[in-house]
Amino acid sequence: MASSSTSVTPSSHLATKLARPRAISSHFSSNPNSLNISFPSKNGSFKLRRNATSITLKTLFAHDPKAAVITKDTWEKSVMNSDAPVLVEFYASWCGPCMMVHRIIDEIASEYAGRLSCFILNTDTDFPVAEVYNIMAVPVVLLFKNGERKESVVGTMPKEYYIAAIERILKS
Repeated sequence: MASSSTSVTPSSHLATKLARPRAISSHFSSNPNSLNISFPSKNGSFKLRRNATSITLKTLFAHDPKAAVITKDTWEKSVMNSDAPVLVEFYASWCGPCMMVHRIIDEIASEYAGRLSCFILNTDTDFPVAEVYNIMAVPVVLLFKNGERKESVVGTMPKEYYIAAIERILKS
């Protein structure tokens, strides 16, 4: 899955430069070949190389997705024939708000494990499924029960909106 959140701890040299705000051009050389970023290393760290100076950034957290990726090939089995209620987030990899919804859906997937199946579907690669449900913009979250669409949440909403829709499905 393309979604990944990473936080890093910069070295003191980089932290000093970032603590004193300047134009981005003063942080990096105007020569585009003088900056090299390689990641990740085997130990999970990242290297930022500027000319001969190398800075290592350590990964503190890497996002571990809880919602499974679903495609048009797995749609029928995973959604339409599921015994449990199903939540599907329709997203696009270029969509910033979708990444915010991903985090919420992953939290929900953990909290409702065993009672609700959570999936994400990339509308760029699996447009035929999105077309069936008239998904014209992303993010959209659809909730299914017994293979039937029961609820939808359009756009980026607070977690409580998703929870309320889920609870209505679970009680029905």
